Amino acid sequence: MELVASKTTRQPASASRQTTSESKIVKIILISIAILYLFLFLFIPLITIFAKAFEQGVAVYTAAVTDSDAFAAIRLTFIVTLLVVPLNTIFGVAAAWLITKFRFKGKQLLLSLIELPFAVSPVIAGLVFVLLFSPRGVLGPWLVEHGLKIIFSVPGIVIATVFVTLPFVARELIPIMQSQGTAEEEAALSLGANGWYMFFRVTLPNIKWGLLYGMILCNARAIGEFGAVSVVSGHIRGMTNTMPLHIEILYNEYQFSASFAVASLMSLMALITLIVKSWIEWRTEKREV
Repeated sequence: MELVASKTTRQPASASRQTTSESKIVKIILISIAILYLFLFLFIPLITIFAKAFEQGVAVYTAAVTDSDAFAAIRLTFIVTLLVVPLNTIFGVAAAWLITKFRFKGKQLLLSLIELPFAVSPVIAGLVFVLLFSPRGVLGPWLVEHGLKIIFSVPGIVIATVFVTLPFVARELIPIMQSQGTAEEEAALSLGANGWYMFFRVTLPNIKWGLLYGMILCNARAIGEFGAVSVVSGHIRGMTNTMPLHIEILYNEYQFSASFAVASLMSLMALITLIVKSWIEWRTEKREV
């Protein structure tokens, strides 16, 4: 047995050196591929967007982003985002709480339904809402009778965006709450805490960074959503065009500088979102250490 042990102690040493040597080469190759990929498909497009945006000067850029239709699109995008993120945050927390803290039949079905927007094309989702809420749709006559307008208006855009962004908060919280278990909540209940007190003093502090992370992802998708919103909006200038739709219209009308100017604003929002996301990840890792 001592002989076998001596052999096993000598072989891993050379194997370790060989593995280390190979891993350095593999690491360099992988890093080079990643940098090249990011340079081709991220940095060059971003640089192109800002270069095209300022191609005709600052005056043209300022006129494009302060145009009344552009301002209406920016305002609508923020309104939709301010409505969608809180709604999906409330749903995500409730769904994650239900799935991780309780046992019930149909849990797997609920998880599948939460992930459904990932599997369904946003365009198909938009068409479904048109079939449901348009004047000739399933619920259309009732809506018309009661003076309610969903399709080709802000409520339709909000509903479509809610559907597309629905999974982000829930899917971020579910693994976190599953890993934490229920011991702290049970201890709080045993000490006489009610449900709300337990949530705000025990559960929420433990999930706050994951919650913020999910909200950031939801916010980014809500700002950039195109497919479902394009179907239900009707593309009405100054009324139902969000920023992505306004960019498409400008580009189709050969107003390239204006379209890139508005696109640069969306790129800035994406960069800010990325910075906040990275900061949250850093805080989460620091907290775990």
